[in-house]
Amino acid sequence: MADHPPKVAAPTGPADQPPPADLPVPAFLTTLQSAVPDAVVALSYFVGDWTAIVTPGRLLDVVRHLASAADARFDFLSDVTATDWPPRVERFDVIYCLYSTAHRHRLRLKVRLAENQAVDSVTAIWPGANWLEREVFDMFGIRFTGHPDLRRILMPEDWQGHPQRKDYPLEGPGELLLENPLEWLQLRQSLDEADIE
Repeated sequence: MADHPPKVAAPTGPADQPPPADLPVPAFLTTLQSAVPDAVVALSYFVGDWTAIVTPGRLLDVVRHLASAADARFDFLSDVTATDWPPRVERFDVIYCLYSTAHRHRLRLKVRLAENQAVDSVTAIWPGANWLEREVFDMFGIRFTGHPDLRRILMPEDWQGHPQRKDYPLEGPGELLLENPLEWLQLRQSLDEADIE
């Protein structure tokens, strides 16, 4: 009988790279740490960009400061996304990509969440977060407290599950498994036609 390689544990996510010792922390980050104490859990520096890892309960305090402080002025939220690391207790990283058009600097904010833990919506600070947060909700099932219209944006309303989660079945939701995508589309079309009649 052939020997099987030992099972490897599922990854718990990449380590957040600490900044090099000789790299000065930007003023907008030191000001943030002073203005909103105990909100920033850690700082990371990777591929030329800074990341501030923030406690979920202080996210709104942090983003309000970053949007309004003279040395920060992050006026553009370019993306909100998430990653899923099921072996971790705080399995989700919600990542906010910020840019200051006034100062021309970038920052990533990262918030770690456990299963079924919600995070505050940032739509009051950056209205463009509306659709971005809806996409994260749709794909990962992460809820945003205070969001003005939290519903699916990419998948149909009756879709089961959240496709970007690592525990989502590769075959798709439900008990009916079809090998051919055309069969699935034909079944879907026949169900839609039945609803019309």
